[in-house]
Amino acid sequence: MASWIFHMFMMMLSTFISCSQSKRDKVLYCSACKAIVDELNYSISQVDPKKTINVGSFRLNPDGTMTDKKVPFARSETHLSELLDGVCNSMSDYALYIDPDTHHKQYRRFAPRVSGSSEDFPDFENFKFDGPEASNNLKFACETLVEELEDDIISLLGRDEGDVQEKLCSRVSDYCKDDSQPNDEL
Repeated sequence: MASWIFHMFMMMLSTFISCSQSKRDKVLYCSACKAIVDELNYSISQVDPKKTINVGSFRLNPDGTMTDKKVPFARSETHLSELLDGVCNSMSDYALYIDPDTHHKQYRRFAPRVSGSSEDFPDFENFKFDGPEASNNLKFACETLVEELEDDIISLLGRDEGDVQEKLCSRVSDYCKDDSQPNDEL
C-alpha cells in the first residue's frame, strides 16, 4: 500500500513539474540564457589572462612530490562559480527589445558597460520598460537557469569552445531552439 501511494505521488509530482516547465515564457528564458552567457563572457574578458590558479590534489605522492597544475584563473571552475553567484544581479540592465522590422521580442542590455562611452548607449526607441516587474521576472528566470544549468555552464565556459550561447541556450536548455533570429550580441 505504501509503495502504491509513493508511486502515485511520484507520478503527480512528475506531471506537475513537466506542466510547469512547459508554461515557461520562451522569450524570457531564452533571453535570460543569452544574458547569462553574455555577462559571464564579459566578466571573463576582464580578468588578466596571465593570472593562474593551482588545481588538482594537494596530497603528497609516495616519492614526496605534489601533483598539482596551474590553469588560467578566468576559466577555472572556482572563478566561474563565483561569477555565477552574482550574474543575475545585472539583469536590471536589460529590458524588452522589440525589433522594429521583424517584431521579434527579446530582452537586451540597454545599460552601457563600465567604459561609459556614448557609443555604448543603444537607441531606446524600441525598448519597452515595464518597471521593476520585468527585471524581476528576468532575474528570476536567470536564477532558475543558473540553478538548473550550473554544471553545464561551468563545463562549457571552462573549455573555452566556440559559441557557448548556441550550445547552452539552444541545445542544452532548448529555450532558444525555435529562435529563427541570429544570436546577436545582447
